[in-house]
Amino acid sequence: MSTEETSPFDILLVEDEAADACLVKLALREVAQPSRLHHVLDGSEALAFLRKQEPRYADVPRPRLVLLDLNMPRMNGREFLQRLRTEETRFIDIPVVVFSTSEYERDKESCYALGANDFVTKPVDIDEFIAAVKGIGQRWFPTGANDRKGV
Repeated sequence: MSTEETSPFDILLVEDEAADACLVKLALREVAQPSRLHHVLDGSEALAFLRKQEPRYADVPRPRLVLLDLNMPRMNGREFLQRLRTEETRFIDIPVVVFSTSEYERDKESCYALGANDFVTKPVDIDEFIAAVKGIGQRWFPTGANDRKGV
């Protein structure tokens, strides 16, 4: 078993709404794979985190998933995604899941065109919201330790 399979799954959450960030954190506690959530408020902070530009980000791990909101101040999710996929190609292998309140097909299409790996609409209902985060975990986290026996 590799170190990557046994270490916590590091997630960079790019989300300006404190309530949504809290719900994501709560939902991740119910996912079988141990994870560590690193939270920033917008795309500018996310790029600083990935680049380890500021002293507070000097020792952060490389995330294995970015969970991205679309509508944020300073640098929104689309701008971040565009820069990540065109200017920051050393991070091209990190999957980006857009987690947004938008239900517009054009938003989904534009995010996929910019390089998003998945698009999940944030439900308004708390239980559905938690279920959606769990679903992201099931799709994007490595399989559970029991599934890796004999590997």
